[in-house]
Amino acid sequence: MKNPSPSDRLISALDDGLRTVFTPTRASRTSPAAGMAPPALSTAQAREAGALMRVNHVGEICAQALYQSQALFGRTDALRRHFEQAAQEELDHLAWTADRVAELGTHTSHLAPLWWAGAFAWGSLAGLAGDKWSLGFVVETERQVEAHLASHLDRLPAADSASRAIVDRMKQEEAAHADAALAAGAAPLPAPIRGLMRAAAKVMTTVAHRV
Repeated sequence: MKNPSPSDRLISALDDGLRTVFTPTRASRTSPAAGMAPPALSTAQAREAGALMRVNHVGEICAQALYQSQALFGRTDALRRHFEQAAQEELDHLAWTADRVAELGTHTSHLAPLWWAGAFAWGSLAGLAGDKWSLGFVVETERQVEAHLASHLDRLPAADSASRAIVDRMKQEEAAHADAALAAGAAPLPAPIRGLMRAAAKVMTTVAHRV
């Protein structure tokens, strides 16, 4: 079978994006929260936990867009497979967070298409910059996400063991993705780029917490 052309890969990436945003995702692994009794949360606690998990769900939409775009512009088949495998693993996070948002009685972000498009643009720029920079972008993204998830563990209600279990597992796996990108030859990003990424993430988390 011949290798797909660039246009074929672009169409596939856009199709994956539509599925990410508009189609419910089914996890291939059991959620870390499976089998846990529903926590006794106050209305305020459930509202805050739901908002935090909505932010995490948006983060997973962005992760899909980043990996899809970086796979699209990867220079080698090996690197494209690296990004595609990472995206597949992140699908579980997308499903787990969506399910938990629903269980908490709230909604996922109404701006999901916008988040996906913005992240796809970021990932495309990283991919076009070259493989070592694209991998460096993964490392920085995952390190920032890891820190963000750690902050959510501090903010989630202590009684919400289900959300906390999901976030803790995600944190571990994001760290592993960063380590894998480092091992694959990532180059450290310049400080101004890292700062710009943090600023963009701050906008996303602030808006997604509410909308």
